[in-house]
Amino acid sequence: MPPAPTPRISLRKRPQQSRSEGLVAAILEAAVQVLTTEGAQRFTTARVAERAGVAVGSLYQYFPNKAAILFRLQSDEWQRTGRQMHAILSDTSRTPADRLRDLAATFLRSECEEAAIRRALDDAAPLYRDAPEARAARAWIHDTLAAFMHEALPDADDARRALIGELILRTLKSVGQDYSETPRSDAEIAAFGAALGEMLVGGLGGGGTTQPTGDTRPPLRLKST
Repeated sequence: MPPAPTPRISLRKRPQQSRSEGLVAAILEAAVQVLTTEGAQRFTTARVAERAGVAVGSLYQYFPNKAAILFRLQSDEWQRTGRQMHAILSDTSRTPADRLRDLAATFLRSECEEAAIRRALDDAAPLYRDAPEARAARAWIHDTLAAFMHEALPDADDARRALIGELILRTLKSVGQDYSETPRSDAEIAAFGAALGEMLVGGLGGGGTTQPTGDTRPPLRLKST
């Protein structure tokens, strides 16, 4: 049996006027509301159109199906995360350790603030995770982190920096996803984010060893200036 066709996830057309931009914004806001109140399994274009107060036909002018709406929401989230991460890690006025602490705290807060919508998007991820746009977004994030790791650990080789960078990303994603499953107060999020940042700095280059057992090379340390 041939594989099922991949749903189209790109916009049918891009809004050119403020009125059409407002319509797309209303559709996306309604989509977030439907996702957070009803979940990905009950997410349909009809429900989104009804929540947005527009005809389904108007929705279809821009989004060919629900996968396209979900992908736009996910793309917007990727771009926000990428811009946030780039702004923090490329700020050379601060030490690498301070930037890593800031990244941990900011990422954790974002995960908690957007927990409901992110869970719904994760449920729908199979619809778009292999799209070219998805690969490009992941590449941008990895390139941003790679540039930071090169600056932070100038004495490490490329393989070591890549390994530590992957550990940082995996730790942030795993811890953030797990921690955001339960509602938290601002004070709790701030305290946990600070502790997470210290763990990354200390355990992944800020003063502790990072090499596996049997590695005789000196411990890596984050560049302090």
